[in-house]
Amino acid sequence: MTTRAEFFDRIRVEMRKTTGLFPARTAERPARPLETADLVRRQLAERWPETAERFRTELERVGGVFHRVPSVAAVPRVVATLARERSTRHLVAWHPEGIGAHLDAELRDAGLQVDGVSLGGADDERLAIRGAAAVAGIGLTGVDLAIAETGTMVVRSGRGRPRSTSLLPPCHVAVFDPTVLIETLEQAGVFLEAWHSAADPGGAMINFITGPSRTADIELTLTRGVHGPKEVHAIFVEGGLDG
Repeated sequence: MTTRAEFFDRIRVEMRKTTGLFPARTAERPARPLETADLVRRQLAERWPETAERFRTELERVGGVFHRVPSVAAVPRVVATLARERSTRHLVAWHPEGIGAHLDAELRDAGLQVDGVSLGGADDERLAIRGAAAVAGIGLTGVDLAIAETGTMVVRSGRGRPRSTSLLPPCHVAVFDPTVLIETLEQAGVFLEAWHSAADPGGAMINFITGPSRTADIELTLTRGVHGPKEVHAIFVEGGLDG
């Protein structure tokens, strides 16, 4: 039987294994967040290859899987392969407006059963999509921001982009291109301010997704998939989603 002293000693040993990665500091709130966000995008447009590589490294460090494809035409093949490897054909997907590309027809041609989301948002439809997401093998979404510093994908919910798509299926697949890459959490704060300042901010909920869902009990035994997907895959489209 473990004594109280032994119990706390084990916790202290585990806590000493990880030190702070960087010091915390307060970021200055931008006076004109929309203009600042636009400036950040223009600055990053020329150095996205380095940003994408750092995102890949950090995503893989937290257990995510990175797929790089040259064009949006290759995305359905990657998704179909993931489905086949997981012995599933059932996929629930955001509306094309939320993903940034029309993929439903190609996914169905690849043999997948696709439950797509409309922009209607009626109560019965939301319940139906939530039920579909609960039994689907894969949830397909877009990405609003991809933060290279931590390998984090920022996903906003809203019309045509329900939270259940990224939370309920055991495998979450997110599609994005260089336009959403940013370097730091500080830059992410600028975009949060910009969204808040916009006439139509969009999104009832903002989720920061850093790898697969994981939790640890008081003895620090790590378990995946308790509060969300066991797997997170990021499909990076080099040529852009509109290409």
